Amino acid sequence: MRAAGMVVAEAHQAVADMIQPGVTTREIDAIVAAVFQKHGAEPLFLGFRGKVPFPAVTCTSLNEQIVHGIPGEVVLKAGDILSVDTGCRIAGWCADSAWTYAVGEVDRGKQRLMEVGCELLRVAINGLAECKHWSEVAQRMELVASIAGFSLVEQFVGHAIGREMHEPPQVPNFYDKDAGEDFEIRPGLVLAIEPMLNAGSPGVRILDDHWTAVTEDGRPSVHFEHTIAVTTDGPRLITAGVGGLAGMLGFAEF
Repeated sequence: MRAAGMVVAEAHQAVADMIQPGVTTREIDAIVAAVFQKHGAEPLFLGFRGKVPFPAVTCTSLNEQIVHGIPGEVVLKAGDILSVDTGCRIAGWCADSAWTYAVGEVDRGKQRLMEVGCELLRVAINGLAECKHWSEVAQRMELVASIAGFSLVEQFVGHAIGREMHEPPQVPNFYDKDAGEDFEIRPGLVLAIEPMLNAGSPGVRILDDHWTAVTEDGRPSVHFEHTIAVTTDGPRLITAGVGGLAGMLGFAEF
């Protein structure tokens, strides 16, 4: 899985190097596809089943788009934020990661949203070493989001990952005492933790393409995700390298 994580990280590094005003989301998808092809990696998103198969190697979600944005001829502008989510399989094992990138200089509101989104991921990973059950971690995440005045998306959640991209258990970024979907944190788990944070309300709307999820109120959203292994020595980042040095969040790679 670390081998797959290294390829995902290389793809994100290529994305980070090219993001600037004037670039299209289709060009971003193409560079990720080229990285996967170079390593003989199987893209996890291309053809993923839904009402229509997902048509790209990456999800590129711009500004008010939360997740599952479809790459196309949209041109990035200074002040945009772009969440790029992608994953691959190497030798039968998967890794998956998302990061939100600023396009040039962004306003203070978007910058703060990105800071808190990144902090949510750090708090969640740290909780893997300190908590016995995922519900405790989710409550910590909710508190961080609430204090900041932002909203965690509840319609989409993280997941365990291994031979397949989506494996049980589900990994919600919020706590619902009535859901009955809690699980014990123990060595051997590998989780894709992916908080999605809205500047405004948590409401979600799906566009007519059957994939792109946007905020109901049109305010911006961010998405940060790492694949993390729970070990006897603490959490280890399978996708270390995504987000550069900032993306290490103070943790060690696997």
